[in-house]
Amino acid sequence: MSLLVLKFGGTSVADLDRIRNAARHVKREADAGHAVAVVVSAMAGATNQLVALVEEAWGYKAAKQNGGSELSAQYDCREYDAVVASGEQVTSGLLALVLQSMGVKARSWQGWQIPLHTDDAHRAARITGLAVDELKTRMLDGEVAVIAGFQGIAPGNRISTLGRGGSDTSAVALAAALSADRCDVYTDVDGVYTTDPRLVPKAHRLDRISYEEMLEMASQGAKVLQTRSVELAMQRSVRVLVRSSFDPPDLGGRTAEADGTGLGTLVCHEDEIVEQNVVSGIAYARDEAKVTLLKVADKPGVAAQVFGSLATANINVDMIVQNVSEAGYTDLTFTVQSADLDRALEVLRKAKDKIGYADLRGSTDIAKVSAIGVGMRSHAGVAAQMFSALAEKGINIEAISTSEIKISVLIDAAYAELAVRTLHSLFGLDSR
Repeated sequence: MSLLVLKFGGTSVADLDRIRNAARHVKREADAGHAVAVVVSAMAGATNQLVALVEEAWGYKAAKQNGGSELSAQYDCREYDAVVASGEQVTSGLLALVLQSMGVKARSWQGWQIPLHTDDAHRAARITGLAVDELKTRMLDGEVAVIAGFQGIAPGNRISTLGRGGSDTSAVALAAALSADRCDVYTDVDGVYTTDPRLVPKAHRLDRISYEEMLEMASQGAKVLQTRSVELAMQRSVRVLVRSSFDPPDLGGRTAEADGTGLGTLVCHEDEIVEQNVVSGIAYARDEAKVTLLKVADKPGVAAQVFGSLATANINVDMIVQNVSEAGYTDLTFTVQSADLDRALEVLRKAKDKIGYADLRGSTDIAKVSAIGVGMRSHAGVAAQMFSALAEKGINIEAISTSEIKISVLIDAAYAELAVRTLHSLFGLDSR
């Protein structure tokens, strides 16, 4: 008997027909004798509707539309979590009912019932522990556990959520705690591609990808897996198979007994991949915003004031560029998620006296494009090729960020698709 964790994203459970399709995938694994836990997201669009209700109830949405700034965007995040977590609760109950109607022994579990413990950083909580003894006993006894992803229980017995994409993190954390043989993530694509095939028809699916590459691709805009889930999978050596929920549930009699080769993309350790490409994929992100502080005092501690204030508000910062301007001053530019732009600007306005800057600007007309591959460790000149190719297409680079296996550039959003196609061809990914 294998112990499997299956995770279904929002598009895979968007309505009752798709929930029934997901249930057939679950039944296939249960009928094969595997112990199965299922983690589900909210039905597609449900979370956005719940967030809109929160903003309407608080009055922030109307104030923003009217150009008012007197109403803070920082509403009570504990109540936000109480509302938004209900989306996954609905899905888990519906899937459990459908499985029962198919003759599969199943029950739903909410985050607090497991329990999945988190810290108190509401809206972006981090998992601090899981108690899975009862869950595992029931699974080994043949009961399918249908678990509401994205949620847990914070100190003070308050419902908490793990941030957008948190159901992936829930699934990987559960797989680690259960010592599962694998975590299968079902989504609307059949694996991880070299880039978005909607932009580049010649993009192809990767049979395997290393944790490090998947982590960079997720953090640089690839929507297949959430960044924190990949970090956790790498730390706990959880093998993750990305596969399509729209494949025929019977799979021609195949089950998830082997390594999943041919069924999707396996995310695993680098030493499990025989041949590494210099660049494995091109990622892009349009959901980033640029924040610029003009004429910041050029003195020790200023950067700490800026980024410390944002960290306190649980706002993640990505690319950072500092330019020396007039004597004694500097301009500071960085990127945040576009969903966090309003909160970031508000935090910085409140901290203006401590930071000391002349002007504050924010914009969303940017895109980040990244080339990713473990082969960069042993090949020189990748950056030079990348910058030259973009220059030939007339694409200006506003900022650059690098790691051992990644090069990212910030460009005008209008050139995003051109940049992706150019780099996909440059690194030979069209022809594989």
